[in-house]
Amino acid sequence: MTSEPVTAVEAWRLRRNWKINLLALLAAILLVLFLAALVVGIIVLRRISDNSTPHYADIVEHFKYGSIGAEPSSGIPYAIWKVLPALYPDEFEGRDDYSAFGFLYEEDEAGRRRDLPVGISQRKVRGVEVVWLNCATCHTGTWRAEAGDAAKITAAMPSNNLDFGRFVRMVFRLSTDPRLAPDRLFEVMEEQGIELDALDRLIWRIGVLPIFREGLLQTRASLLPLMDMQPSWGPGRVDTFNPYKLLQFGVEASALTPEERIGVADLPAVFDQRPREGMNLHWDGNNASLSERNLSAAIGAGVTVESVDHEAIERVADWLGDLKPPASPHKPDPSAVERGKVIYMAGCASCHGYQDGDVYVFDGQHIGVVEPIARLGTDRARLDSYTETFRAQQLEKLFAGTPYQFKNFKKTDGYANLPLDGLWLRGPYLHNGSVPTLAALLQAPEQRLKAFVRGMDVLDPDGGFVAPGCAPAEPPAKGYCFDTSLPGNGSGGHAYGVDLPEAEKADLLAYLLTF
Repeated sequence: MTSEPVTAVEAWRLRRNWKINLLALLAAILLVLFLAALVVGIIVLRRISDNSTPHYADIVEHFKYGSIGAEPSSGIPYAIWKVLPALYPDEFEGRDDYSAFGFLYEEDEAGRRRDLPVGISQRKVRGVEVVWLNCATCHTGTWRAEAGDAAKITAAMPSNNLDFGRFVRMVFRLSTDPRLAPDRLFEVMEEQGIELDALDRLIWRIGVLPIFREGLLQTRASLLPLMDMQPSWGPGRVDTFNPYKLLQFGVEASALTPEERIGVADLPAVFDQRPREGMNLHWDGNNASLSERNLSAAIGAGVTVESVDHEAIERVADWLGDLKPPASPHKPDPSAVERGKVIYMAGCASCHGYQDGDVYVFDGQHIGVVEPIARLGTDRARLDSYTETFRAQQLEKLFAGTPYQFKNFKKTDGYANLPLDGLWLRGPYLHNGSVPTLAALLQAPEQRLKAFVRGMDVLDPDGGFVAPGCAPAEPPAKGYCFDTSLPGNGSGGHAYGVDLPEAEKADLLAYLLTF
């Protein structure tokens, strides 16, 4: 049986049907691909548009772990934060947490170490969990009555543990280190129990890691040259204003005058803030507005005009307004305290207020007033770091056009007379932490220790913390050797009470230990 011949018309129809079927198949494939891409796009979009912040009902938890808005502009992805100890065991002294840099860890209700240290908050930014600093980073420390005691973590006291300069230098090394390449990073993430699916890995490769490293490179290029010009900060100290000259206003470190390059100072206590409204605040008294001081400090922690969480900051500020320091555990002789109070009231109270039993009295003719550097005689580097040029930029640019625009900053000629509440927790003393104990502060400047150990938290019976002498060329086994001969570290000045007879100094010290 033979098949019938195909006519030309039928052959054309077959070819046309074949083409139509092929086009239909291609259209179907394209439609499927489009729908798949659309679904993937929606999933990706949902992931990268997810922004959320944990809420802490308890105000102390909020202070220690709540976000103030620093993560979007300055933070480290949580997954990277978690794996850095494994990637850099030498930097972390073999530990699996950040205590090597002085970060403090609390335990949860089950007695387990908390995931993040005090002062590190977490926020989801464009679908990625990110961590960075909050107020408690600089304003939470520890103390122990005896060397064998467990450390007491105390909110609102100065951080006496955190070596922030060393931590920042470690973070800067990430920007160029090959160990942070995607494949190596993903491998360590898996070892640490952090799971990323195929889509997560794609997002990290093309988005998260390039953006993080690019931002880190820019910050490193701006800030590291300045840090290289300065002596090591050491624990409990930070440069207050110079970093945001560079980061907020784009000033080159090389453009800073030699006089303004070293603005490193001690981290302050932040107890009982409400009575301070209207006093000259910051070490040099350059602002009398608590709200502006708080926003300025938040910028130092990494927030920007766009990312700042005003509500979170104001909630902390309201709590700190009436937060009292813990009572001094020192038990000096009551009769010596009474004699010392008479000496103090005659020579010190008008500048600093005074302690009356369990209550600190914020009263004095010169409290909160700026004492001229020519009379005070302390190291002037922190004062000189705050310049009139910088002040003008603050007032012109920061929060411009908003209700938060700065308008109260001023340039001063000295350091402010500050209240001394919680004095027992605030060692070392002077604005740059250059005098280890209260007893040493009553010595003539030339008799004060030239180098001593910082970063300790055992109370010294002479006020402040145990701070043995040290040799700068020989780092101590524990702590940091603070050298007062280096620029910005001078321990001269504030020679008040140094000429008192030794018996009267002892009585005055007894009274000061009750603050």
